Amino acid sequence: MARSRWLYAAGHAVPGLTLAGFGLAHPVVLDAASAPWWASLHVVLLPVFPLLAVAQWSLLSPAPRAVRLPGRVAAFAFAAFYGGLDAVAGIAAGTVVHAQHGVTPVVGAVFEIGDTLGHVGAALFLAANLLLAFAAVRQASWRAAPGAVVLPAASVSFFDSHIFWPRGVFTMLGIATGMFLLALAQETACRRTRAMTTFR
Repeated sequence: MARSRWLYAAGHAVPGLTLAGFGLAHPVVLDAASAPWWASLHVVLLPVFPLLAVAQWSLLSPAPRAVRLPGRVAAFAFAAFYGGLDAVAGIAAGTVVHAQHGVTPVVGAVFEIGDTLGHVGAALFLAANLLLAFAAVRQASWRAAPGAVVLPAASVSFFDSHIFWPRGVFTMLGIATGMFLLALAQETACRRTRAMTTFR
């Protein structure tokens, strides 16, 4: 029983940990030399970032409908807008720099729209995490407090850190830690509630 609880919590940490690993391989600067890998890496990342939204969706399951519904809408919208960032500032920008053998004004325009999509996505990610942190504290009380602090704090850092080394990698580790702690607190609270119901 205890093992399954820890495995459940660990599953919610996997997306953040995976992205932290990719952050170690993410080029710090986009130039002619890094452009092919920059574009290819963001193709790989396209299905990975939405896994953060999947974890949010799952963590919102025990929340009351008034919190769960807007939280899940925000999680879905995060995946959509942040996927746009990867497609534009990742795949497109890398492809343009590679084709033009260097950074040109065109790349600046590509990054401008990509950054806008990324900021909208990050804001939605923060909103969903604030809602799920609220729901977790409501359900699990003080047990959810550590995760309810760590996850929103890391989500704020996500606004401008992406997964770039070093801050982006630590941001992803913070997101993984926050989701792990909230999932563990929720599952512990659920098991206690079921146990109390059984003994009545």
